[in-house]
Amino acid sequence: FYRVYKKTSGNGSLCLYLGRRDFVDHVERIDPVDGVLKIDPSALNGRKVWVQLACAFRYGREDLDVIGVSFRKDIWIKRIQMYPFEGTKPPNTPMQDALLKKVGDQGHPFTFDIPVHLPCSVSLQPAPEDAGKPCGVDYEVKAYIANEEDETDEKVEKKDTCRLIIRKIQYAPNELAAGPKTDLNKQFITADKPIHVEASMEKELYYHGDPIPIKVKVNNETSKVVKKIKISIHQITDVLLYSSDKYHKCVLNEEFGDQINANSTFEKEYRVTPLLASNKEKRGLALDGKLKDEDTNLASSTILLPNMDKQMQGLVVSYKIKVTLMMGGGLLGSLTLRLASLHFIPNVSVKRHYLLLSLMTFPLLLKKTFPLIMPEHNYLTKKILLSNLVIKQQ
Repeated sequence: FYRVYKKTSGNGSLCLYLGRRDFVDHVERIDPVDGVLKIDPSALNGRKVWVQLACAFRYGREDLDVIGVSFRKDIWIKRIQMYPFEGTKPPNTPMQDALLKKVGDQGHPFTFDIPVHLPCSVSLQPAPEDAGKPCGVDYEVKAYIANEEDETDEKVEKKDTCRLIIRKIQYAPNELAAGPKTDLNKQFITADKPIHVEASMEKELYYHGDPIPIKVKVNNETSKVVKKIKISIHQITDVLLYSSDKYHKCVLNEEFGDQINANSTFEKEYRVTPLLASNKEKRGLALDGKLKDEDTNLASSTILLPNMDKQMQGLVVSYKIKVTLMMGGGLLGSLTLRLASLHFIPNVSVKRHYLLLSLMTFPLLLKKTFPLIMPEHNYLTKKILLSNLVIKQQ
């Protein structure tokens, strides 16, 4: 059995079906949004039916929308007139053929192609007392009954609409750069010789939940003693669409009690694992778009293609690793390595039509943008596995 997502309008005349709610951005192309809309013409009373896909940026809570001012900005909208149908129908996908067999003659397939320059789904983690939809970038498929296409020109009643939130998620490009390395020399006024610190990583790509190994080398030629080493990972979120705000959130902060004596050398590999589970209470932390009753993870880093308008991204997310040496008197010195996080979708389990594990990865960026890589993926043959469908009411 394989899950199909379903949403019915209040009056029962529209029923929206999607075979999945996660659509992958492969950098050069994006998975098409394919679904089926069931329409009961007897309840239309001469009106028309449209289905639309909208990408929007919400920068305020819904309960703050007053006197007709909405804290929501549409980035991109596309509409298709479904009844009576106008335009050219593209070939049906295997999922649409399977859904049409279940829905019957009242089913109407639709397909949306998302432009490659649009942002991925990102939401800012709300505080426990916050209500309504969180701030961030989201995608929504909505079907509605109206007399005119643009619903802003007339009031469409809630009972005449049905909608489902979907996610656009990121794959990494198929290239890999060498692991990053950086170093620092610290000279003290009271010492003739410096202390040299080097931090490096074997590779630039790591999966969500896997430990991230960071190799630290220290050549302490001074008379001072290093008391401990601290490693932290920071998420940086730039809000570009309406202002130039920037948010820094520490998602991991660990201290290690390794002591480095004067006039000695030190080398050790530390393994750290940033997890959303350890940051549930941090308001404003960027997450991948959260769907109803489904878990999410720390937001993927934003990949900016050449000539891409950054303002269109709404939120730009990046990460950095910081390695700090501590002395008895305080801070000795710090090294900073930048990193990015992306999704990986493994081979699909035979128990479900589409399985997203949302494994976050951490390709590193240092001084310049390194290319990233993801292993090849395989989609399960839908024609084999679409004989049985489980309809889930959203």
